[in-house]
Amino acid sequence: QVRLVESGGGLVQPGGSLRLSCVASGDESSIGTMGWYRQTPGKEREFVAQIRAGGLITYGGSVKGRFTISRDSAKKTVYLQMDTLKPEDTALYLCYKGMNQDYWGQGTQVTVSS
Repeated sequence: QVRLVESGGGLVQPGGSLRLSCVASGDESSIGTMGWYRQTPGKEREFVAQIRAGGLITYGGSVKGRFTISRDSAKKTVYLQMDTLKPEDTALYLCYKGMNQDYWGQGTQVTVSS
């Protein structure tokens, strides 16, 4: 069984930055594909970013140019550096693992507000 634990969320002013982390633990020996979605009440879950096992990176359109995904394979950790944050970035950020989003964390809340 794989367990994902996110951290780094919080309250930030518009234009600010946050760095999220997601640590994977459990049976799988490699970091594999990992990524982030975000969820706000009443809206569909929105794709944020993914980094595949081979290193290919993709971003959702609304965050491209402002967010950066990276990883530390030895630590089985994926990061999401979020810059130039906007109020519309407010959401619960969820980490996943696997090409088919096989595993999910509980999420970390990001609130962008003045």
